[in-house]
Amino acid sequence: MLTCLLEWTNPGTLGPHTVPDKLLNGFFHSTMARTAGFNAVDVGAMQPSTLLMTCVLMFIGGGSAGTAGGIKVTTFAVLLVAIAAEVRGEPHSSVLGRRLAPHVLRQALTVALMGVALPMTATLALLSMTSLPFEGVLFEAVSAFGTVGLSTGITADFPQAGQLILVLLMFVGRLGPITLVSALALRERTRRYELPEERPVIGY
Repeated sequence: MLTCLLEWTNPGTLGPHTVPDKLLNGFFHSTMARTAGFNAVDVGAMQPSTLLMTCVLMFIGGGSAGTAGGIKVTTFAVLLVAIAAEVRGEPHSSVLGRRLAPHVLRQALTVALMGVALPMTATLALLSMTSLPFEGVLFEAVSAFGTVGLSTGITADFPQAGQLILVLLMFVGRLGPITLVSALALRERTRRYELPEERPVIGY
C-alpha cells in the first residue's frame, strides 16, 4: 500500500477520493503495475517517488511461466535468498528446506543484470534525444521492458527514433528473459577440471 502513502494527499491522483476509494485505487495501481497496464488514476500526475516505486514493481514483473513481463518474481526471490545466505555467512542458498543449485543463482543474476542494463541503456538513449523529465523517461522505458502498458502520457512526445527504441524494448522485454534463460540452460556443460581459486577484493 505504498502507493496510498505516497499519493494520499496528491490532488491529481488519490487526494480527492474517499478513504475506501484511496485504498482501492492504491491497491489497484500496485497490482496493475505487475503487467496488466490498466490505471484508475492519472499516472502522469503521480509523485516522482511513486513513479520510482512503480518502476520497481514493473521491473520485477509477475510470476514465472506466465504472460507477465519483467525479470519475474521467482528471479527476484532467488536473489533475495542468495543475499540472505551471504549475510548469514552460509555456504549454500536454501529456501523451504531445499538447497538452490549454483547454476540457478548464476542464471538469476544474469537475467537481473541484463534486465537492469536494457532499460538503463534505453533511458540514456531517450534522454539524449529529448528534454523530457528523467522520471517520466525512465518510467516509459521500464514500462516498455516489463510490457506493462502504463504511461505518463509522454510517449507521443518522443521522436520517431525514440518510439522505435520503446518498441524494440517491448519486444526484447517480452522475449529476452525467456530466450536468455533457455540459452543458458542449453549451454550448460560439465567441466572435467577445476581452475585455481581466486578471491578478488569485493566492496572495499
